[in-house]
Amino acid sequence: MGSFGRGYGYRFDLSGYFPRAIKTICLACVGVFVLQELSTLLFGRGGELFWQRWFGLVPYAAVFGFRIWQPFTYLFLHSGILHILFNLLYLCMFGADLERMWGTRKFYTYFFLCGVGAGVINVIVKLILDPHGQASAWVPTIGASGAIYGILLANAVLLPQRQVWVFPLPITVSMRIFVIVMGAIEFFGTIGASGDNVSHICHLGGMLVGYVYLRRGSYLYNFRNYFSDWQRRRLKKKFEVYVRDHNDKPPTRPDNWVN
Repeated sequence: MGSFGRGYGYRFDLSGYFPRAIKTICLACVGVFVLQELSTLLFGRGGELFWQRWFGLVPYAAVFGFRIWQPFTYLFLHSGILHILFNLLYLCMFGADLERMWGTRKFYTYFFLCGVGAGVINVIVKLILDPHGQASAWVPTIGASGAIYGILLANAVLLPQRQVWVFPLPITVSMRIFVIVMGAIEFFGTIGASGDNVSHICHLGGMLVGYVYLRRGSYLYNFRNYFSDWQRRRLKKKFEVYVRDHNDKPPTRPDNWVN
């Protein structure tokens, strides 16, 4: 933790632990959570449902009700103190190093790409399972977990040997193993009818979008290689045809040469 003097003492600087993007996202989530709690306190269940139905991610409403802001706004809503506490704790623990490596702008891009992408995947899956909006397509999803799972995936790709303490066990595992286990838990939570009110689809969606984003360079590189190889083969074939056609012609007479 950094500190600096001001003549009469020291002032602590938390920017090392909380870079700008991390700090802004945390403040936004906390601010919205306070508004949620005040609405619930003043208006009861109606105040709680107002935020969930209008700013949470409701698949049927987002598509057929044209609430196109929901895949973005649902990231800032949370259902309780433990929900927001663990989400922001994971964001700070695993997101700070990414922001230092990438910079604030790229971290913002990655965070919202994973979060919104996870929301879009959730909407698609829910509407496939409930196309007429009679059950799960009306269930709101809230929380930044989709984006945070994307951040976990980025740590596993970029910092695979980073050690993670498996609380409360006195052991550590590599970041890669930790994320593989977390992904497996989410996968089996998706295919199982657990009824735990956790959007496992969003979690897996955030990891999928994050992986595609991080590997996009290699995909484009392979495509460029394939295109270049095709061009070389095409030019080689044209050259072979040219040589064959000109080999069939008689040689030019020397007395026709012009000096």
